[in-house]
Amino acid sequence: MSDSDNDNDTQLSVYALAALQEFQLDQQKKQYAGFNNYIVGSIEEDWQLSQFWYSDETALRLAQEAIEAAGSDGRIACISTPSIYQKLKQLGNGEFTAILLEYDRRFSVYGKEFVFYDYNYPMNLHDDLQPHSCDMVIVDPPYLSEECLSKIALTVKYLSKGKILLCTGAIMEDLAAKLLSVKMCKFLPEHNRNLANEFRCYINYESRYPSLRQKCFEAGQYKQQSDV
Repeated sequence: MSDSDNDNDTQLSVYALAALQEFQLDQQKKQYAGFNNYIVGSIEEDWQLSQFWYSDETALRLAQEAIEAAGSDGRIACISTPSIYQKLKQLGNGEFTAILLEYDRRFSVYGKEFVFYDYNYPMNLHDDLQPHSCDMVIVDPPYLSEECLSKIALTVKYLSKGKILLCTGAIMEDLAAKLLSVKMCKFLPEHNRNLANEFRCYINYESRYPSLRQKCFEAGQYKQQSDV
């Protein structure tokens, strides 16, 4: 191979690298476009991180429940529930605060309210997150496994003053009750994409909204509490 051939290959490599960098920059611009707003879905799902966003109606309903449960000047912790955090920010009127504990660093665009969180290290939390500092904790574990829920439960109990809203699969009901003393609600959360597993909500307090009232388990059958 001649020197001119080597020069041509080097020049081609430089051009190829520049083209690749330009492509990656364009992709990043598209990916991060709209990240400074709070529209549910403005940040695309990453299935590799087991991300499935709630429908706008579900996000709204759960955000309203969180605000009601937290009370005036309440602090709401959203653990692995970015779509609910986004809806809370849309509804924000200065009467509550919200933080997002999330593994996906794309959400760091939300500034100080974003807290990097890895459920594998449930107590590795920012110094600003003090014990029992959140009036409401709403959580959606990324995986339907005993390990995942058990570890996240440690974080939930550490942060919570008492009220917990858990969203996870129906198959996790017994473990959720054991770990967090929560009971299944009548409300059926929906996602933008259909999930193979039946999904439910669980709470450990009495909601004033009929759809989020708990179900009672009696004699092997579910009996809904009265809406009165």
